[in-house]
Amino acid sequence: MSVQAENELTVMLVDNEPARAAIVEQAMRDNGYRVIKRLASARNLTQAVNESQPDMVIIDIESPDRDMLENMSRLTKDNPRPIVMFAEEDDSHHVEAAIRAGVSAYVVDGVQSGSVKALLQVAIARFREFQALRSELESVKSQLEDRKLIEKAKGLIMKHQGCDEPAAYQALRKLAMDRSQRMTDVARNIISVMELMGGDNKNV
Repeated sequence: MSVQAENELTVMLVDNEPARAAIVEQAMRDNGYRVIKRLASARNLTQAVNESQPDMVIIDIESPDRDMLENMSRLTKDNPRPIVMFAEEDDSHHVEAAIRAGVSAYVVDGVQSGSVKALLQVAIARFREFQALRSELESVKSQLEDRKLIEKAKGLIMKHQGCDEPAAYQALRKLAMDRSQRMTDVARNIISVMELMGGDNKNV
């Protein structure tokens, strides 16, 4: 998800109190942001975000309950974007739970129009940093999984062809080139075939 320039942000607001929501909405407008949808609860948060595609989600509540945390976690996993939470509860357990659920900024002292822009900028910066770290970790994890597949496939080739590791690697590489496939895909296929046949087939 690419966040637009801060002064072009569209916002989804979650607040079950109309009067309080009106204050937040006015603060957004005062700072050049546009609230495109308001929800009374986070029950259908992921679906609402998928439909409206806001740049940011702002949640204004007394204290995050379990259902809200679960819905935020689901959103963070399926369709991540910056989340700012204004809450009256400053209990450290609630703050930690909200951060784990994907909240980029947890604010206890309420909405102050003069500080909205800075808060949103901090939330966006934290969100981008987290997404970059998440992407890097996923890339490393994927590389490790690919390496494990290739090593396992090489081991099977060595065992059933009676060859050494360099020869097994070259056989795997040649198969990948001949089939115009990634080595990891060929390795996965080899492992599946070998396991399916109980390792009795000596032909790769």
